[in-house]
Amino acid sequence: MQDLMRKLKEAGAYIRKQIGDMQLDAGLVLGSGLGDMAQEIKNPVFVDYKDIPHFPVSTVPGHAGRLVIGELEGKNVLCMQGRFHFYEGWGMDQVVFPVQVMKILGVKNLILTNAAGCINKSWKPGDLMIINDHIKLTTSENPMRGHNEEELGLRFFDMSRAYDPDLIALAKSVAKEQGLEIKEGVYMFFAGPSFETPAEIRAARILGADAAGMSTVPEAIAAAHCGLKTLGISCMTNMAAGILDQPLGHDEVLETGLKVKKSFSALIKGILRKI
Repeated sequence: MQDLMRKLKEAGAYIRKQIGDMQLDAGLVLGSGLGDMAQEIKNPVFVDYKDIPHFPVSTVPGHAGRLVIGELEGKNVLCMQGRFHFYEGWGMDQVVFPVQVMKILGVKNLILTNAAGCINKSWKPGDLMIINDHIKLTTSENPMRGHNEEELGLRFFDMSRAYDPDLIALAKSVAKEQGLEIKEGVYMFFAGPSFETPAEIRAARILGADAAGMSTVPEAIAAAHCGLKTLGISCMTNMAAGILDQPLGHDEVLETGLKVKKSFSALIKGILRKI
């Protein structure tokens, strides 16, 4: 057994010991300012990242740093209340480790959420965007670089449907039922931790990006590799650099996340009900 598989199985075994034989219907990753939704999970089991073998520990404000596992809208969910970022100093392999653990635990559907800078000038802070594709140019490091674990997925794998068309259609249908105007577009990954420059945002717009952020894409790549059906949803927490004549800060990200948590939570719960 390769070292990665040993670590994944040890982490999975620890989590499984906490939750018993519960069948997990979906994995959920909550981004900056969006972690409060985990409080709605019924009969929750809390597992701190620091207690899970081989897990990194989140260091970003707005990320609680634990798994919350239990029932939400009639589905058994494993919720990451806080994620890991490349800019924290983790390798890409560590950033995606929790997604691979979800695979080991039998998760089939993955919902990734994030706080993003809005590049599309016709949108505004507070808008929610379904991710239909992404752009990753800022670093040559791919999370699947190095030895390939055949137990997880193929060496060379397709990314043309990294964001599952059926889950996208489901999310749009739920938004329509709820009377929620939702956007759909392309998310561009930047390594961070510095916010993007105005010139980088202009370049991103030319390339076709609608939103910019520092997460989600590595996890989506790992999920595609190991065959998880993935849905990505971004919360536009601020206009990206250079669009407005004002500096950017993380406080604005958290503040906007709090403002939209009601509609965001309703959307996620509506999606879970129908998965």
